[in-house]
Amino acid sequence: MADNLPSEFDVVVIGTGLPESIIAAACARSGQRVLHVDSKNYYGGNWASFSFSGLLSWIKENQQKTDISDECEDWRKLILENEEVISLSKKDKTIQHVEDFCFGDQDSAEDVEEAGALPKLPVFGASGAEGVAQESEKECPPMESALPEVESREPEKATGIEPASAVEGNDTEITSENESSHSTALGESAPELGKTEAAPSEISAQEPKKITYSQIVREGRRFNIDLVSKLLYSRGLLIDLLIKSNVSRYAEFKNATRILAFREGRVEQVPCSRADVFNSRQLSMVEKRMLMKFLTFCLDYEQHPDEYQDYQNSTFAQFLKTRKLTPSLQHFILHSIAMVSETDCSTLEGLQATKKFLQCLGRYGNTPFLFPLYGQGEIPQCFCRMCAVFGGIYCLRHSVQCLVVDKESGRCKAIVDHFGQRISANYFIVEDSYLSESICTNVCYRQISRAVLITDQSVLNTDSEQQVSILTVPPVDLGAPAVCVIELCSSTMTCMKDTYLVHLTCPSTKTAREDLEPVVRKLFNLNTEKETENEEPEKPRVLWAVYFNMRDSSGVDKNSYDGLPSNVYVCSGPDSALGNDCAVKQAETIFQEMFPTEEFCPAPPNPEDIIYDEDEIPPEESGFSNSPDTKPEPSTEESSSRDSTAVKKDDNEE
Repeated sequence: MADNLPSEFDVVVIGTGLPESIIAAACARSGQRVLHVDSKNYYGGNWASFSFSGLLSWIKENQQKTDISDECEDWRKLILENEEVISLSKKDKTIQHVEDFCFGDQDSAEDVEEAGALPKLPVFGASGAEGVAQESEKECPPMESALPEVESREPEKATGIEPASAVEGNDTEITSENESSHSTALGESAPELGKTEAAPSEISAQEPKKITYSQIVREGRRFNIDLVSKLLYSRGLLIDLLIKSNVSRYAEFKNATRILAFREGRVEQVPCSRADVFNSRQLSMVEKRMLMKFLTFCLDYEQHPDEYQDYQNSTFAQFLKTRKLTPSLQHFILHSIAMVSETDCSTLEGLQATKKFLQCLGRYGNTPFLFPLYGQGEIPQCFCRMCAVFGGIYCLRHSVQCLVVDKESGRCKAIVDHFGQRISANYFIVEDSYLSESICTNVCYRQISRAVLITDQSVLNTDSEQQVSILTVPPVDLGAPAVCVIELCSSTMTCMKDTYLVHLTCPSTKTAREDLEPVVRKLFNLNTEKETENEEPEKPRVLWAVYFNMRDSSGVDKNSYDGLPSNVYVCSGPDSALGNDCAVKQAETIFQEMFPTEEFCPAPPNPEDIIYDEDEIPPEESGFSNSPDTKPEPSTEESSSRDSTAVKKDDNEE
């Protein structure tokens, strides 16, 4: 039980975001005793994914900002005379300005219940979708008995990899591994997915189906809505870590199928691979040669310093103007390939970004990007599962009252949790949002503006409706941030059929709605259902939307935190970048500071390679196993047949 934990660990990790989860997995893999806790009732923190009703609960929670009451009043009795405490924050202040809008008929959804939900008691004062959200929030997480395939020695696996919408309560979700094994998650089987893509021309020829708000509520469990919107570079640090540590076995991925650009009020596809360039109808032969020549130069620009050294103090946009490129090519390279700022990016930074993009092409598809099925929130849970496999202990809804610091040495000795338990450890990892205002007085935070839309059509309709698209919308005013738009289709397992999930992200200058609504209006129709009845559906219609600002705590120097002991390490929340390199670098840096002689996340041993002593019983004979390899996994052929990408090391790589 969580109120009777061991009193000593090697590492205590507070928060289950991506950097903390990677560190927990690395520590457990190196043989450390790890306790991983989170005050929330779902995994991932600000990296989490939610079903629709789970997101409604999250929205309500962040709009109300209720205080968390202390469950143990007398925990201060555990503090000795030569010790002092650093109190931790009990209120999450990382989310602000949450505004949600429904452009359908909400009244029709009053008595609608989420499909697949267990019977629930009525909640007084709540109606319709709001009632579903309130009830879901109060439920308990799935019981281990609901997951019979999870081994009895690994209770953490039962909770550690459930879709992060643990607010769904007893609406038991199949684990990611079960989903990938059986291919029946969200009610869609592999043959059905195949059919979806088999006859795209028939579907695209039809007008978009009319989706109501009540349908969204009813099919809410088909949504996996990310709080943070990111893609994985196919040769980025996170993919390399997933392969090296073998954590990739716990997830499946889908290729981003196209790169889009917004130019002169229109959305168009960007040719980025060699095949795309030569098949493109929007480029002339001269432009094709220009583009190929420039991209070839970018791949080995370090070998030709004479071509760019005169422009090192110029912006990348200014450098592109000197390369005899047409305005459309300059736009494609700047906003859709390099994806950098027109005013703030230097020539060298732009060349590096372009080279990174080109190096990632072709590894798993014709774009550089992968997206995890069931959402970005799966990735922290995959590392939590690895930690649990190697003995880590997990406790959700487990808040920590304070850090206990020895006055003489200045080192942190223990934590005191909300049950009044004192738990000692050598190292402590704390996610930034848990630190109190007194510690963060000198910290200057940035903000991220986020919007999530549910729409009825793609921003660019083609023969196939199953597209994963990334679009960068350049700013109207010079110096303002560009907006990154990621559009997900139903085959990513993040939204219901006949809808699209659209994520918009940019560094904040104002509130999220003020930053992003102008871009939303350029790309989508924001009118209500009744107002659009007599109009031609030129733009995709927004069915539901939420805007919010999220704290960006990346890049904060540890010395900025007041009075933090040397053995307490702070992990940041999500940043505004498209990839995950910042989180992986931070996790590896912290791990190496704690354990400089240990390897960071090595691959787990293969069960066939383990040599047992005579008195030891192999796991197969004992009836349980802590190794994930003993659990049946889908083969590469099975994965590819479901139009997903199995992430593994290339055969032709070193």
